[in-house]
Amino acid sequence: MPVTRLPALAVLALCALGNTATAQADAQAGRQRFEQNCAICHSAGRVAGGAVGPDLGGVVGRAAAVVDGYGYTRALRDAGLTWDAATLDRFLAAPSKLVPGTAMPVATPDAAQRADLIAFLATTHAATSAATPAAGAAARSTAGDWRRDAPGQHHQLDLASLPAPYATPSSRNRAQTLAQPRGAWPKVPPGFVVSLWADDLSDPRRLRVAPNGDVFVAETTAGRVRVLRGADGTDHAERREVFVDGLDRPFGIAFYPAGNDPHWIYIAENNRVLRYPYRNGDLEVRGKAQTIVAKIVETTGGHTTRDLQFSADGRQLFISVGSGSNVAEGMPGTPRGGLLEWQHQHGLGASWGGETGRADVLVTDPLGTSAPRAYATGIRNCVGMTVQPANGALWCATNERDGLGDDLVPDYVTRVDEGAFYGWPWYYFGDHEDPRHAGARPDLKGKVRVPDVPLQAHSAALGIVFYDADRGVAQFPATYRGDAFVALHGSWNRSLRTGYKLVRVPMQDGQPRGGYEDFMTGFVLDDDRVWGRPVGVDIAHDGALLVSDDVGERIWRIAPVTP
Repeated sequence: MPVTRLPALAVLALCALGNTATAQADAQAGRQRFEQNCAICHSAGRVAGGAVGPDLGGVVGRAAAVVDGYGYTRALRDAGLTWDAATLDRFLAAPSKLVPGTAMPVATPDAAQRADLIAFLATTHAATSAATPAAGAAARSTAGDWRRDAPGQHHQLDLASLPAPYATPSSRNRAQTLAQPRGAWPKVPPGFVVSLWADDLSDPRRLRVAPNGDVFVAETTAGRVRVLRGADGTDHAERREVFVDGLDRPFGIAFYPAGNDPHWIYIAENNRVLRYPYRNGDLEVRGKAQTIVAKIVETTGGHTTRDLQFSADGRQLFISVGSGSNVAEGMPGTPRGGLLEWQHQHGLGASWGGETGRADVLVTDPLGTSAPRAYATGIRNCVGMTVQPANGALWCATNERDGLGDDLVPDYVTRVDEGAFYGWPWYYFGDHEDPRHAGARPDLKGKVRVPDVPLQAHSAALGIVFYDADRGVAQFPATYRGDAFVALHGSWNRSLRTGYKLVRVPMQDGQPRGGYEDFMTGFVLDDDRVWGRPVGVDIAHDGALLVSDDVGERIWRIAPVTP
C-alpha cells in the first residue's frame, strides 16, 4: 500500500516520536484500522463512528479530557496529559499503565499499527457539531420517548411496521452524565420503594447474588470483583470487601455447582475464564485461580463484556461474546475453505476473519476440557445471560446494531436455542436485510431466528433476571413470579433519548405475554442530561431486586412497601 502524503501537522507529530515505525507510518492504513477496530466506540471528525467514547477528531495536540459533554473518568481528568504523538503512542500501547483507572479497554501493542493510527488521527479535525441534523430532528419517531416513561407504561413493538433503513438519519446523541441532583430519585410502581443499597463503588456492572446472600459485583474498569453483605430486610449493605483484584475487565460471575453449597466461583475476564475455590461466606479468594478457558476468542476489540451462565443441569458453561464491530465492516469477503466448510465448523451464519467466534454464545464444559464452540450465532452483543427457572431455557439480553436510524434495529431479549442463527451482520428480525451487506448472503434468507421480545432500538439491553423468589421479607407479589426484569443502559444513536430504566417482561407459562413495561424510571432529566444508567440486575436473598448503576456508581434496592 503506498504511503499517504501527510499534512504538515501530521509530519510534525510523527517526528516527535522519532522511531522507525513512525517514520514509515501510513495514514490511510491507520484510517482503515480505525474504521475496523476503533469506530465501534469513537468517531474522528468526519469519519463516522460510535459515541461510547469521545470524538477523536483533532485529538493530536489536544489536552486530554476536554471534549464537551463527555463523561471522562476521574483518572483521565486528573492525569494532566496532552495528546502529543509520543503520549498517544504510550497510551495506545497500554492505556491502564499510563492512566490507571481509565475506561479505555483496548490496547494496540504493535508499534507500526499505533504509528499508522496516530498518522491518521493527525489528519483529522474536531467535528463542528455533534448535534443531530435538522432533517433528523424533523423526522424523529415518538416511539420510545423518554418523556412518556413511567412505571407501568406498556410498550410493544410491531415487527410488521419496522421502518425502512435510513428512514431517519443516524444520530450522535450522547447523554451528558451528572451527579444525582437534589430531589431526584428513581420511580417505581405503587406498592414498591427504592433505597440506596450501596454507593461509592467503581464502575459496578454485573451483579451475582451468592446462595448465602452475599452480593458479588464486577467493578470492570477497576479490574476487580467486590463482595457486599447486608442482612435480609435492610436497605443498605453493611460490609464490603475486595474479593479479588488485578483482573482484566472482569464481568461475568457464576457459582458452581448450583444449589446452596457451591465450591467454585467462575469469573470471566475480557478473554479468559477463571475459577477460584469458594465456600459460602468467603469475603476474599481462598486459593489460586484455575484457568478454565485460556483464550476465549482470537480478537478482543469492540465489545468487551463476557457473561457466564451454567445450564440448568450444570453440564454446560455458556460464554457470551459480543461482536468486534458494529456490523462486520472489516470482515473479508469469504472465509477460509468456503462458506459451507466454515459453517460446518462454526455454525449457521457464523462470521469470520476478525469476527471469528464473535457475536456468538459459546459453550464448553465446567472444566473447560473441550474448546469453546458456537452454541448460537448472529447475536451481536449478548451482554447479559440467564437461565429461565421455569424450563431451563437460556436467555440473552442483546444490543443490536447502530447506524440505520432512530428505530432500527430493535434490541431484544430472547430464548437462545442451540444451532440457531439470529441474523447479525447480514439480517435482523427474520428476513430484514441490512443494506450494508445487501445481496451478500442470500443463502441465509429464511433461516434467521426471530427474537422473542423486541425492545426499542438503541435502548442498550444489558442485565436480565427471571424473578423466582418464593420466600423472603421482601418477596414480590405472586403476579411477578416468572417475569423477566431487564436493565436498559440507554441510547446514544437515537435523536430522541430512550432507555435508562429497568423494565419488566411479563411471562405466562414460561412464554412472553407480549411487550414489556417500565418498572424503574426517572434517571433522565431532560433531552441532554441523565444521572443514572442501569446495568446489572439480580434477586437478593430476601426477595428484593438489586440494580447496579455505573453512572451513579451505586446499587439500588427495590422492595415491596412493608405494612
